[in-house]
Amino acid sequence: MVSEKYGRAIRDPFDLEPEEEQLISRLFAEEYGSEFVFITHYPSKKRPFYAADDPEDPRYTLSFDLLFRGLEVTTGGQRIHNYREQVEKMELAVKQLESVKDQFTRLNAEYDNYRKRTTKEKDGIYQDAKGDTIKTFLAVYDNLERAAAAEGGEDDPHKKGLEMIFHQFKELLAKEGVKEIEAKGKEFNPELMNAVMHIEDESLGENVVAQVFQAGFELNGKVLRHAIVQVAN
Repeated sequence: MVSEKYGRAIRDPFDLEPEEEQLISRLFAEEYGSEFVFITHYPSKKRPFYAADDPEDPRYTLSFDLLFRGLEVTTGGQRIHNYREQVEKMELAVKQLESVKDQFTRLNAEYDNYRKRTTKEKDGIYQDAKGDTIKTFLAVYDNLERAAAAEGGEDDPHKKGLEMIFHQFKELLAKEGVKEIEAKGKEFNPELMNAVMHIEDESLGENVVAQVFQAGFELNGKVLRHAIVQVAN
């Protein structure tokens, strides 16, 4: 009635909120001129275990609330006086409580798993975006490396300046978790390296990297760029 007349959706089908009690009182005052309203037959789950069930429908109790001008002024109902029935209702209440606790435990576990999964997914998205951004700067690393190796003698101030910039750039990458793949003198690893040339060299072991043409990099254990290498024997 209240929902239809005042357009107020009932949020809890098993109990009334203060605003709903006020609307019920308003309805009865307007329709019947009464400031008092009895609300009866509350659901069993909302009443104490000693409240008697309705014999015609045990989902509800023989209980009431009295409203006056929208306020609950008293509550009452018929009690169970039979000891056996009280014990049965207590046992039922305990079972219902255990069921609710079990549901809460499962729900809490599901939420915890969801929180961990979404946190991991968000971190993965961030790391992927970070890796893509760093990849764009690796060309700058290559240019600085070539320039520092090619410019003038050891005392050339231009060469020293380039070496200083290159060193600062490598430190910046390291702070972001970027690690250069160690390749020269190591056994060839196809997961970290791409071989573009082979040579025969008795001074090197079989399948050992003889030369690195382009440095490779990892970010937190994930390959950003494979090292381009020459492999011996």
